[in-house]
Amino acid sequence: MIKKHMLLIRDGISVKLKVVSYALMGMCLLALAGCAVGPGFQRPAPPDVTGYTPTPPATTLNSSPTMLGDPQNIIKADQPTKYWWRAMGGDKLDMLINEALKRNPTLMAAEATLRQAQELYSARAGSTLYPQLEGNLGGQRQRFNPETLGQTGEAREFSLYNAGVGVRYTFDLAGGNRRALEALAARSDYQRFQLEGARLTLAANIVTTAITQASLKKQIEIIEKILKLQENQLELTREQIRLGHGEPDDALALQTQLEQTRAKLPLLRQQLQQNEHLLAVLAGKAPGDGLLPSFTLEDFTLPADLPLLVPSKLVRARPDILAAEELLHAANAEYGVAISKLYPQLNLSADLGSQALTTGALFGAGSAVWSLVGQLTQPLFNPGLPAEKRAALAAFDAAAANYQSVVLEAFRNVADVLRALENDSKRLKALAAADSASGKSLESIQHRYKLGTASYYDLLIAQQQRLQTELDLTEGQAKRLVNTAAFYQAMGGGLNGITGSAGDVSEAQSAERIASR
Repeated sequence: MIKKHMLLIRDGISVKLKVVSYALMGMCLLALAGCAVGPGFQRPAPPDVTGYTPTPPATTLNSSPTMLGDPQNIIKADQPTKYWWRAMGGDKLDMLINEALKRNPTLMAAEATLRQAQELYSARAGSTLYPQLEGNLGGQRQRFNPETLGQTGEAREFSLYNAGVGVRYTFDLAGGNRRALEALAARSDYQRFQLEGARLTLAANIVTTAITQASLKKQIEIIEKILKLQENQLELTREQIRLGHGEPDDALALQTQLEQTRAKLPLLRQQLQQNEHLLAVLAGKAPGDGLLPSFTLEDFTLPADLPLLVPSKLVRARPDILAAEELLHAANAEYGVAISKLYPQLNLSADLGSQALTTGALFGAGSAVWSLVGQLTQPLFNPGLPAEKRAALAAFDAAAANYQSVVLEAFRNVADVLRALENDSKRLKALAAADSASGKSLESIQHRYKLGTASYYDLLIAQQQRLQTELDLTEGQAKRLVNTAAFYQAMGGGLNGITGSAGDVSEAQSAERIASR
């Protein structure tokens, strides 16, 4: 009996597997016959321009005989520089940026959003690309009354047990599912480029903040020296007035100048403190939590070569442009989804199982049941579907216009930075010349003061002028550094593939996913 029972179970399972196999084979054959409706996505052609400005920018920036006045060469390049900040600062700056790339909460949020987009793609792919297989096992207690069917006999109660497997699959005849997956993949890539843009912005903000910190510290130091000289000048003037060699108005004028200078210090100190707070937050720390490195202008250098990408290369490098391109890609795929709803849809379900009044007979002879159902549906009258198609087309047009806008803004950004670098070098050259002239003037006054042909008052004025030119020079040096960092940011930053808190963000995964579309 046992052997016979096992043979019956084996035979039942064999029949089930054959039915399921035939169903799956039919599904695969039909799926291969499908095609994706709607236009295939094509990357926008590179802009038909060769430069960023009406007149070519200078290829060699002016040099100045001062710190951070080295000449810079703007050279053509095929891709942005990775870890570009290392060309501007030392290990202190590099360590701070690397820590920020791991700890910054804004980046963590962007990384989580990317993972969410990737998992949404995987979830949709798993539910649409492959058949859904379900198993069921159940039992129920029923009461049957023949009189409900117009028959005679007594009501009776019985148990019914069932076990089986079911296969469900919707054939992508028009390619709507594939277009939907394509849209999700594009939105996932959009989030990836958003993350790259956030990393680039973070690195540039840290470099700019560090440069600003160094500049503010230097400015405070110089103004404190100027303030000391003005105090000495005022004291000397008051002594001359006491001796009858001056007018009280002279002291009042100097007092006004002194207090105006003194008023600058609290504002500069406030800016420095705010700068330190910002640097801490960018690094992913609370303003009062832990020690952060302190920067001076001597910690920075000017890169000798600045890699300039031509417009056709820039549109393939900047994260904001690539993100806008993926939104265009998603809109194109969603337009295909809207078109696919106008086409027939084929659903197939296959069920195989057994039913019996007892558990012992569940897999016995005659208990097997199966069904194979195919359903083809075609919209005949649905005014909403053409409207949905037109809406998707309008969304595509909006995404195309947005892409053009992003490209134009990127080109404007590059043009502004190129002109800023050129003008910064000219301004720094003039400031360096003024600083040199004031230095020579101070040396002359000091020599005359030693000979007795110049007064101490003249010496104080010369020293004050010297410090004022040094203050202007400091601002010019910092401005040149800031715009150099802005240049790297305008070129796209080369941060693709740099590890953050979640590791290397799926450059390889993205390629794999694109290949599977």
